[in-house]
Amino acid sequence: MHIMFNNPLVYVVEYAGLEAVEVIDKRIGRGALIRDDAAKRFREELKGLVDHEVGPEEFDAFMVPWEALMTQPAIYH
Repeated sequence: MHIMFNNPLVYVVEYAGLEAVEVIDKRIGRGALIRDDAAKRFREELKGLVDHEVGPEEFDAFMVPWEALMTQPAIYH
């Protein structure tokens, strides 16, 4: 488990052995486990955003296509 990204909006953890990323949208308290090719795409797109230091509006636009997958309630303990 490796924390890839953490900001006030989103928390992203990478599970390298599973070829997966877990994405938690802190605004809605829901998340998703994204695997295989979709996880690879998510990682690549996220890296592009981080490398270019985009603002909140661009980050929100990046998250829109992934929001449909955010169906699992995030339970913090």
